[in-house]
Amino acid sequence: MKMQDQMNQEKKQCRFCSTNTQWVDYKDPVFLRGFVSMQAKMYPRQKTGTCATHQRMLAECIKRARFMAFLPYTIDRNQHFSVQQ
Repeated sequence: MKMQDQMNQEKKQCRFCSTNTQWVDYKDPVFLRGFVSMQAKMYPRQKTGTCATHQRMLAECIKRARFMAFLPYTIDRNQHFSVQQ
């Protein structure tokens, strides 16, 4: 990418600021999975487009969800996700 193209890109708007969200629910793993990669790592601010305040809040919620076993800490590479009948 050229330097001018990088300068002309629009900055991503924070999803939480645009909807005026005050808090994030750690008990909603479907929503939180949008901010976690397939290796169970949190996405950085640059990728998700969240502001610093909401990124800290989101990181705390992901950590709580991991502690409460709503989200995994790591992914087992040997595990198969096939549906067994």
